[in-house]
Amino acid sequence: MGSDTEVHIKRDGINALVVPEWAEQFDPDWFDPDYWGERAVPVSSGGRGSAWFVERPEQDWVLRHYRRGGLIGRLVRDSYLYMGKVRVRSFSEFRLLTHIYKAGLPAPKPIAAMYRRNGRAYSASIIIERLQGVSPFGAIIGELTGSVWFEVGRTIRQFHDAGVCHADLNCFNIMIGEKRVFLIDFDKGKLVSGSLSDARWKAENLARLRRSVEKLTKLKADQRWSALLKGYNSQ
Repeated sequence: MGSDTEVHIKRDGINALVVPEWAEQFDPDWFDPDYWGERAVPVSSGGRGSAWFVERPEQDWVLRHYRRGGLIGRLVRDSYLYMGKVRVRSFSEFRLLTHIYKAGLPAPKPIAAMYRRNGRAYSASIIIERLQGVSPFGAIIGELTGSVWFEVGRTIRQFHDAGVCHADLNCFNIMIGEKRVFLIDFDKGKLVSGSLSDARWKAENLARLRRSVEKLTKLKADQRWSALLKGYNSQ
């Protein structure tokens, strides 16, 4: 079963969504980093040790397993309660990324997503296109000019105006390119319809990012954050 944006494949005990252009070549082993061997390089920043850069001749990808954080993550690493495929985290993120990509917003294109059930639980993974020539905002934050901070704010506003709520907007989910700023990792993100410009979720997004910035830089009231807000309010 498929559409112009996704093909649903059941194979080798997994359920998968694949973008149409990769459906014929799809292999369930794509979701296993061991399958890629030395071409799968662990992501050093973020990812909780569960993400890999996959080097491929045609197009580089990012493979990410869904893994719990916090206290519960010490007890249950990558198992989630199955409440129907509509609620599966990998499928939800795949479809949100599809919407974002089709809307022309700066985010990576989804390639495939999967889940595997084990009784009432499931585990999941997603593959997305790897952005080229970018660096995590948090890794280079001390080197950035006010104009880049302005662009970060402007980009966040674009997502907010489109009703896209990022559930974990922090310094390492913002990628800085030579000409464009991108947002990544939309796990638990959602579309919010009919929202006002001063909606609470937008303020909470910005507050979460500010806490992340302050954790890295110790800034409170700072010209750099002011530049970000100017960019956000420039729309």
